[in-house]
Amino acid sequence: MDMEPEESTPHSYTDDKAAYLKRLRRVEGQVRGIARMIEGDEYCIDILTQVSAATSALESVALRLLEDHLRHCVVHAAADGGPLAEAKLAEATAAIKRLVRS
Repeated sequence: MDMEPEESTPHSYTDDKAAYLKRLRRVEGQVRGIARMIEGDEYCIDILTQVSAATSALESVALRLLEDHLRHCVVHAAADGGPLAEAKLAEATAAIKRLVRS
């Protein structure tokens, strides 16, 4: 059940889009660096350290997106009430469950 806001409504991350993209490009660079480490037969623990750093960076992005979603999409839907509010709450709960499992 996808209950997206209308097309004209900006997403909660829109104001920070440049910061999100900058952070994701940095993570992308970290992942390329990990690939180079493997290609270069680097020490396993050093590679695992970099994998952990990249994972933490992605988790940080995910948590910030979740916070933006809660503050914007869920709060506005809750204020309006009705089925959209229930859907947004269920959507946020599912996202939190996915993050906790990973």
